[in-house]
Amino acid sequence: MPNAESHTRDRICELGSSLFTRGLTSGSSGNISVRIGDGWLMTPTGVPLGRLDPSRLTRLDGSGKFVGGDPPTKECSLHLAMYAARPREQAIVHLHSTYSTAVSCLDDVDSADVLPPLTAYYVMRVGRLPLVPYFPPGDMGLAEAAGRLAHDSPALLLANHGPIVAAPSLDAAADAIEVLEQTARLFLLLREQKYRALTDEQVRRLS
Repeated sequence: MPNAESHTRDRICELGSSLFTRGLTSGSSGNISVRIGDGWLMTPTGVPLGRLDPSRLTRLDGSGKFVGGDPPTKECSLHLAMYAARPREQAIVHLHSTYSTAVSCLDDVDSADVLPPLTAYYVMRVGRLPLVPYFPPGDMGLAEAAGRLAHDSPALLLANHGPIVAAPSLDAAADAIEVLEQTARLFLLLREQKYRALTDEQVRRLS
């Protein structure tokens, strides 16, 4: 196995362990993928992110065909649709994190952009956050809907499900989804308050 791929396998498992230990995912929920040369590495189905084995990560070829490791997550089609929509992105992190998932269940959010620009870091790391309509996990309808919205935004919130972020690197994807989760928490804390979001001009200056 090439050293670069071995390093990527280790980094996926390290990140999974970190996310799991800090309560950003639970049970066997959540999944991670990274583009590698002619295909992808992806976390397998039914395995908690805190107990990943580098040697057993799912390996897909350039067409998305399963070619090695354990069977892929049921969200495999969702990841591949995001990559197809955003061919420059190199990594995706999808979680069922508590606060983001809670926001995804609210019935009065703006589906075009769910969270307000509460902090500069949210604007810089995430930006706009469209809401993807509800589909069961693994449903091709979910992959198709996410793929359409991903053309204009690397971060999406899946209704009654959780967040997913595509980024140029694994570290960038992890950073963005953690900022998204923190912003969802702030949003819920401030929901009954008169809060002050960044103005349109302040947002433009961060772009």
